[in-house]
Amino acid sequence: MLLTRPQIRQMKQQLQLEVRDSLEAVPAAHWNALCDDGNPFLRHEFLHTLDQTGCLGESTGWYPRYFLLWDGDEDSRELIGGVPAYVKTNSYGEFVFDWAWAEAYERHQMEYYPKLVSSIPFTPATGQRLLVRADQPYEQTVSLMARAVRQFADSQGYSSVHYLFLTERESAILSAVEPVATDQQAESASEDGTAPATSGDDAAQTAGESEQPPQANDHLKRIDCQYHWQNDNYSDFDDFLALCTSRRRKTLRRERRHVSDAGLRLEQRLGSSLSQTEWRWVHRFYESTFDRKWGNPSLTLAFFETIGKKMGDQVLIVFAFDDEDEQPEWPVACSVMFIGDSTLYGRYWGCRRDYHSLHFEACYYQGIEYCIANGIARFEPGAQGEHKITRGFLPTITRSAHYVAHPGFRDAIADFLSQERPYIEQRCSGLADLLPFKAETLSL
Repeated sequence: MLLTRPQIRQMKQQLQLEVRDSLEAVPAAHWNALCDDGNPFLRHEFLHTLDQTGCLGESTGWYPRYFLLWDGDEDSRELIGGVPAYVKTNSYGEFVFDWAWAEAYERHQMEYYPKLVSSIPFTPATGQRLLVRADQPYEQTVSLMARAVRQFADSQGYSSVHYLFLTERESAILSAVEPVATDQQAESASEDGTAPATSGDDAAQTAGESEQPPQANDHLKRIDCQYHWQNDNYSDFDDFLALCTSRRRKTLRRERRHVSDAGLRLEQRLGSSLSQTEWRWVHRFYESTFDRKWGNPSLTLAFFETIGKKMGDQVLIVFAFDDEDEQPEWPVACSVMFIGDSTLYGRYWGCRRDYHSLHFEACYYQGIEYCIANGIARFEPGAQGEHKITRGFLPTITRSAHYVAHPGFRDAIADFLSQERPYIEQRCSGLADLLPFKAETLSL
């Protein structure tokens, strides 16, 4: 939908943009109405729970800044757009790696942090980042909010703005070459001006004119590769295996047999059915991953317990039990997944004993079975892990967009990304050769 110049001017006169550091006073139904694709991580319940249960702030370096676009006057205004964003004082929990950029700033005695990031904390899952209510002009509203976010970042002296794991459509808008507007064919991203961002938290301003509005479409595009499973309307797991080569089919079956031969019992549970004790198990397994590797767990026990109460039907827990264990009533491992309307998201895993292939069973094969049984189209098991490819997860491009304030660093990063992109594309394409499917099914 393209707007005429008078329509743009009228729209801006009615809009207010507000920046808040909490969703506490925003009705959940109003925020949730901004995203209709069923992504659980964009729900008010998930985002607000992260904040209210001690997962954000000084301990992790994530400081919420929610951009809220309102339509109408103070007494009757409606929320029509929003951006979940965070001031970051580090790059932990983002999964789009810019440590080298930060080091380059430091070598030149410049500050890379704080920066502004629109993402879901600790969650490398693709989803909308500039949320627009369905009855609003999409591209115009996205452009308007992107300008406001950039203007806010500039006013606060942040080095950069980053949209991580955003959708392909959003990426195209943020990096598009903008057409010249006319009275008959103009977008709200025209040179008329834009709704200005506020200068601080919890302050609202009526949208006005700007002599030199910041651009919404000059963000640098970056891509990476994840591995996602696609449901081709399989009737069961064996139907999925039938598309695999004989060799890979035997390997996958052997991995599942390792688990069954060990006498392990897998149990799928919705989060709404878990007791307080079981949620303590889940959190301890989550912590165990960090105990075995490095870093600090960011999610608290209160987070898991609250998510179980608020959106437990969108949380899938897979417990593994060993009847020969000293404490057979306690699980020996578990995985945590989140259920969207069309996508299952694998997130966390932990164990207290090692079993051959149990990780593959609890984190991948149980998720695939759940998708098949419930008609879910896609399974995103998380970031990284090329071993997923040989188990049927397709190399899939993910996207991010970056605004860098300093011209010199912007040019240097743009040059780096131009060299990185063909490498990522080639790697993603080449990895398809490792897929377990028969040659005639590779078009899937």
